[in-house]
Amino acid sequence: MGMARASCRYERQRPGEEEKLQVRLRSLAGERRRFGYRRLTVLLRREGWAVNHKRVYRLYRQEGLGVRRRKRKRIGAVERQALAIPTRLNERWSMDFISDGLSAGRKFRSLNIVDDFNRECLAAEVDTSITGARVVRVLERLQELRGLPQIMVMDNGPEFASQALDVWAYEQGVKLHFIEPGKPVQNAFIESFNGRMRDECLNEHWFLSLGEARETIEAWRRDYNEVRPHTALGNRTPQEFTACGAALRSPTAPSELPRTQVQKQEATLELAL
Repeated sequence: MGMARASCRYERQRPGEEEKLQVRLRSLAGERRRFGYRRLTVLLRREGWAVNHKRVYRLYRQEGLGVRRRKRKRIGAVERQALAIPTRLNERWSMDFISDGLSAGRKFRSLNIVDDFNRECLAAEVDTSITGARVVRVLERLQELRGLPQIMVMDNGPEFASQALDVWAYEQGVKLHFIEPGKPVQNAFIESFNGRMRDECLNEHWFLSLGEARETIEAWRRDYNEVRPHTALGNRTPQEFTACGAALRSPTAPSELPRTQVQKQEATLELAL
């Protein structure tokens, strides 16, 4: 044939491998409708697929799996304050409420508590009404499971400014840090969590009853802690990060709240695809 034998090589074909990957990618994207191709790449690698994000991106586009970007309300420029990232568990927790409604129109709230070190959601307490005394009971339950933080960050809502929480915090030696009114960016860790919860859970479900809302939100909370890759944690879960996080945190490294400009650009790109 006029060709040197050494210049020829046999390339092993793997029929159906690309198709299998496409099927699995479609399945994962259906289960995780608000995940972009980068997070789906992480999940595929966990399952043993030898893929990089470029290959997943190509198939992602071929399958028409782009995440629809939801419009967000534009707000004026605000002053962002640097906040030191915690270097260990229970150094700082953040608390806030998020509201939603049942199919019949009845409103409910979720008291969300996050450990700022590993982004773990410690509690998502759901009810139609949650008082300051109820907040204390949730914190007492967490105290039995994992202890208490040195400081808790929250807004000036009546539940957090209640006498019940004030007395309890004083007795337990926990410092309560209230952000300035109208400046949620000062509590950016929980604000970021609330945004994820709204996008990935509340907006994706139609709740017929309070019990169904509790069950669905609790299942999402566990998935958030145990399965979902977190970009800020190097695509680890909060549980995975806890095991090795001390070596990944710099005690003096500040963090722009709620995210750095690079993280915002990456998140915008992923949502737009």
